[in-house]
Amino acid sequence: MPELPEVETIKRTLEALILNKQIDRVAVFWPKIVKHPEEVEQFQDALKGQTFLEMGRRGKFLIFYSDDFALVSHLRMEGKYGLFESDEPVDKHTHVIFYFTDGTELRYKDVRKFGTMHLFLKGTEFNQLPLSQLGPEPFSPEFTLEFLTEKLASSNRKIKVLLLDQTVMVGLGNIYVDEALFRARIHPERLASSLSSGEIAILHREIIATLTEAVEKGGSTIRSYVNSQGQIGMFQLELFVYGKKAEPCVNCGTELQKMVVGGRGTHYCPVCQQLK
Repeated sequence: MPELPEVETIKRTLEALILNKQIDRVAVFWPKIVKHPEEVEQFQDALKGQTFLEMGRRGKFLIFYSDDFALVSHLRMEGKYGLFESDEPVDKHTHVIFYFTDGTELRYKDVRKFGTMHLFLKGTEFNQLPLSQLGPEPFSPEFTLEFLTEKLASSNRKIKVLLLDQTVMVGLGNIYVDEALFRARIHPERLASSLSSGEIAILHREIIATLTEAVEKGGSTIRSYVNSQGQIGMFQLELFVYGKKAEPCVNCGTELQKMVVGGRGTHYCPVCQQLK
């Protein structure tokens, strides 16, 4: 699933591709993708004649801002956007097409059909689900050391499980939680409330640093992720532990291990990240 760095990269590429394009019509071939409004016809009718003016992001959600609406899109596991000419063949996994008046088309493809779209009046998108339940952005002023300390001190959940909770903080998924915990030398099964103030300070720093570096590299290409121009992210070349089971730790040379934490495959170094 694309995480914050990948979604941020997609946002930036879409800004270069679709802004100021007017929608002639919208075709929806898999209605279950549209979660709001309930009637797909309302979704299509509302967007007709609208112009995409701005792209936004909240956690792992893309936000397409038009004249009157905010289209909130979650890519889930396999969702992808791409800009095409009208005469290019339509892939069988294309489920939504935004036809622009200039003859180009923004196509949404999703092999597994898990992606979602919500259309709200602009200005109301943050007051209702799915955005209303989200925690602060790791890059926002709200994500302070004091905020993270308070969240960890009040939780007896495992630290990895807590960091994956999007109501606590948005944007961190499996890849970047593993990477941030490794860089902070914290075992993923440690109870959140067991971390010392020094460990929390290091974790806070490494969460921001890991995500910043990933955004700069265009995200990580794991399995099928590419950005909206078909380009792969390069941060996978910088990963220390994720997907590297049985490889030597870059710090100590110990064989990296994989286990399941909170139902998610988890990579770590048993020496650098000891369970205290």
